[in-house]
This record gives sequence, structure tokens and C-alpha cells, in this order.
Amino acid sequence: MRRILLVDDEINVLNALVRAMRQHLQIEDLRIETFTDPFDALTRCSEVTFDIVISDYQMPQMTGVEFLHALKDVAPATVRMILSASTEFETVTAAISEAQVFRYIPKPWQVGDLQENIRLGLVHHDGLLEQQRLTDALRVQAGQLSAQEQEARLLEQDEPGLLKVHWGPNGEIIL
Repeated sequence: MRRILLVDDEINVLNALVRAMRQHLQIEDLRIETFTDPFDALTRCSEVTFDIVISDYQMPQMTGVEFLHALKDVAPATVRMILSASTEFETVTAAISEAQVFRYIPKPWQVGDLQENIRLGLVHHDGLLEQQRLTDALRVQAGQLSAQEQEARLLEQDEPGLLKVHWGPNGEIIL
């Protein structure tokens, strides 16, 4: 299953993106989630792993660069893309350098470009996961990572937060 998260403060933009993706992406078992609030989107990213996150640049709560920078800490293997009407060189370079944005998608987007950027993003995401898997396997062989730690990382990758226990003030477990 592939998961894409879209963040934009304009619901019409989100609806148009979802419609374009549903009509033109040939991805089996694609799940698309949308958020108008970047804080809610960050919370969701700590619960579920996304392959790609596409964020608007200009939002009232925070900029897309700030959102994607925070996302990098929460989900480092998620491919980050930014969507913006701005074509200013400084905006684009700031997004790329600060939040390690994989692609910049201009508004209005071209469907073919959107398709290609998502395809390349998924290939990049798969490469990042494979690189992490191989690194962990080498660390197990070198004795730097136990088999249990490697399995825990794989579980956490599939289901973020699965291994974290949230304790209440009286010692109860909060689900």
C-alpha cells in the first residue's frame, strides 16, 4: 500500500490534487489523506507512515518549509515535496536546503509533471528504505545492532508509535 499526505490551507486545492491523483496515477492500493492544518498533519505523521508528503508553501499557521522541516524529524524516510505559486529563487532554495525537499511543484501544476514527481518520489522512498534495511543488516553483522533492535525498527517503520507506551499521570496506559 502507498500512502500520500497532502497539506494545504485551501480545501479546493486539496480536492483538485486528490482528483488529479485518483484520475491519473496508476498506483494500486493508493491511500491519500488531506489536512488543512499542518499541526494535525504532523500528529497524523507520528501515527502512520507516509511515502510522500506534499505541502503548500504559504499557510497561515506555518510555512510549508517549517512544516516539512518538522516532518523531517518525525518521519525522516518520508519524501517531502512543496507546492507553491511562488517562483522566487529564494523560496525554492530555502525549501530545498532547510527541509531537504525532494521536489518543488509549481501552482498551477501540470498533471504530467505531478505524475512524474510522484513516481520519482516513490522510487526515492523505496531507495531510502532499502538503504536503511541494508545499513541495519550490516550493523547486526558487526554486532552494533541486535536482531531484536532490527526487528523493532522494522515494526516501527511499518507502524509508527507501535512500540511507544504513553503513560497517564496515575500510571495507566493511554491508548
